[in-house]
Amino acid sequence: MTFQWLITAAALIAALLAWNQARRTARRLEQLSQMYWELKFQQGEQRVQVERLAGGGPQVKPTPDVPTPPGESFVSLASLKR
Repeated sequence: MTFQWLITAAALIAALLAWNQARRTARRLEQLSQMYWELKFQQGEQRVQVERLAGGGPQVKPTPDVPTPPGESFVSLASLKR
């Protein structure tokens, strides 16, 4: 009977350690995801700044009867959560 309690206690401790590790991993994944989207946003902003400084390439005026393509925009997930 004592052996069964020892096995039960060991399983409980192992489950608590695994649960704690899973929580830490989830928290780290959230941080990495946040950092990824922030870097992606910053890269987009810097790309736009470089294009402005470089003159944006050849300036071609679109004809009025041809619709212009929509501009590319980036919205970070962090701003959507708020």
